[in-house]
Amino acid sequence: MALIELHDVSKTYHRDKIEIPVLDGVTIAVPEGDFLGLMGPSGSGKSTLLNLLAGIDRPTRGAIRIGGTEISSLPERTLAAWRSRHIGFIFQLYNLIPVLTAFENVELPLLLTRLSKKQRRDHVMTALNIVSLADRAKHFPRQLSGGQEQRVAIARAIVTDPTLLLADEPTGDLDAKSAGEVLTLLQRLNAEYKKTIVMVTHDPHAAERAGHLLHLEKGTLVEQAQAGR
Repeated sequence: MALIELHDVSKTYHRDKIEIPVLDGVTIAVPEGDFLGLMGPSGSGKSTLLNLLAGIDRPTRGAIRIGGTEISSLPERTLAAWRSRHIGFIFQLYNLIPVLTAFENVELPLLLTRLSKKQRRDHVMTALNIVSLADRAKHFPRQLSGGQEQRVAIARAIVTDPTLLLADEPTGDLDAKSAGEVLTLLQRLNAEYKKTIVMVTHDPHAAERAGHLLHLEKGTLVEQAQAGR
């Protein structure tokens, strides 16, 4: 069953009176439990597509359904609530808050829920255990390596048990060893925890970890390939 369905999705930005087409008629279906790698040159529309899947942006034309919900037509407030429940976002530059500990950074999405303090703590420690950083819960970002910071960011993305994990160049700021650890963690989240993952990357080594690949070229889908595991 397809968890993600895009039908004839296009996105055009307007700058003054100039139209800038970014995506043009993209149609894809991503099965539940898939690990999809999204590749393409800079400016091909990869990050735009990720933002559309997250409900951060809206398509100019076409429909986006995730888990049976037509997100492209939801009102803004409903969309924000949907996003907080169903989407976990992993960024290239971690986006951790420097004055908060690893525990507090991971807890942030749960502050919008009705969970008790004990329930929040249990969820946070479970997420930190999954990324093998429970012993760093009281550390601040400046006390962690880049790879550890990204793993804390992944814990924050999974702490609400989202339907879909979206990763935008998750290894782009890491050395090869740390990148490998993060990619292995993503594979584990996919294989053991059945998380559906869409990962944007320009790195062929990262792309090899995905279940299969989609290639974007100037806003259109040009190729589909099986990735190595």
